[in-house]
Amino acid sequence: MRKHLSRSFVPHLLMGLGVAVVVLGTSVGRLRAQTGDTRTFGRLALNGRSGTSYDSLLAHYKHRTVVNSYETFVNEFIDVDLDRVDMRGALSDEVYAERLRMMATEIQLPYNEVVKKYILNYTRKGGVMERVLGVARYYFPIFEEALYRYKLPMELKMLPVIESALIPRAESHASAVGLWQFMLRTGKYYGLEINSFIDERCDPVKSTDAACRYLRDLYKVYGDWTLVIAAYNCGPGNVNKALARFRTAHDGNGARTYWDIYEYLPRETRGYIPAFIAASYAYTYYKAHNLVPRTPWHPLATDTVHVDRMMHLEQVASTLNIPIEVLRGLNPQYSVDVVPAKAQSYPLTLPQEYVTSFIRQSRQIYGKDSLYLAKYLNISNLSEEQLTATSSRNSSGTTSGKGSKITYKIKSGDILGRIAAKYHVTVKQLMSWNNIKNEKTLRPGQTLVIYR
Repeated sequence: MRKHLSRSFVPHLLMGLGVAVVVLGTSVGRLRAQTGDTRTFGRLALNGRSGTSYDSLLAHYKHRTVVNSYETFVNEFIDVDLDRVDMRGALSDEVYAERLRMMATEIQLPYNEVVKKYILNYTRKGGVMERVLGVARYYFPIFEEALYRYKLPMELKMLPVIESALIPRAESHASAVGLWQFMLRTGKYYGLEINSFIDERCDPVKSTDAACRYLRDLYKVYGDWTLVIAAYNCGPGNVNKALARFRTAHDGNGARTYWDIYEYLPRETRGYIPAFIAASYAYTYYKAHNLVPRTPWHPLATDTVHVDRMMHLEQVASTLNIPIEVLRGLNPQYSVDVVPAKAQSYPLTLPQEYVTSFIRQSRQIYGKDSLYLAKYLNISNLSEEQLTATSSRNSSGTTSGKGSKITYKIKSGDILGRIAAKYHVTVKQLMSWNNIKNEKTLRPGQTLVIYR
């Protein structure tokens, strides 16, 4: 079933990089980002702005290698057996069984009628697997890195496919949340932060790390991956009950695998391992069934910055001209679009093209905090550094209907939103009282009149 590698893998990657550079070099002047079309992210060309060309070049390279890497693997190693497909595209049971046997894994992947039913579902054209194949390009490298680090079988990356269909904010009827569908108590036990602002069960990186530790602990208990996967789905308690019932029904002889206790498990879990096997099959042999990965909505090339001040995602979106939906999709753990960085810093994932822009324009981004965080911030929340502007108050009189009048001298870096929040007025009032048509006309030394 496996073809021999026809050429060195490393030179092949270097050749791919060379091609990518040539293509970029000839296309720079013709391509531009289309704001609002999230499918263009990860494929943006150099935009000509100072400091962003390196990020854009790297994003092109990352996107190219991510898209091509698995396709290269399939072409080199997977025999799609096209000559064994009949006129209707159906396969014999022997072909399904043989393909599963050829998948090198320490997890048992048997073939039976239950598994076949799920294989037919997962290999259906236009079904969920084509969407999964697209977004897997983004999520699977995250899963694989963690599984490798914890010395766990790589095939376990298919669990989130069964659990959430790779939807990071998925929530079950039992209130399990995220890619790995953690219950609140289990998530907290494995160190995931869950509060009004953040739910790290939705964080692809942190939830994956927690899931790996949970799977490792389950394996220490059961010593068999099929039992571990069953316990992950229905809980160790239900698996233990099924093991006890099997032992009672078989004169004290213990069960060794999931298939031994199949009839004693909850109905949902009886389909869980077959679905896992079928999804693993469909992911490996998708080309044999003419499945076409859908283009994911989010960029494949991303990078992370650390935020050490409370910040709304709209501050980044409005400054860097990134669709807010993209930021939400890349940072699904922030439940109300707020990064709650006060006592500690938090990661913010951005499209690769915009990392340098974020760093370069961080002052403008953070300067919008009082505009977008009015309901979360007040004077006592803001540090002295954030309130560097000084005011010159006087009590020279009042204006009928407006209250007492004070004056404020603008300093470098001031914005109307922050000034308005400090004095508990609106930006519209400030502009009206001072005949300001455009905030960009503000200049250091200018005096504003404010009515309290």
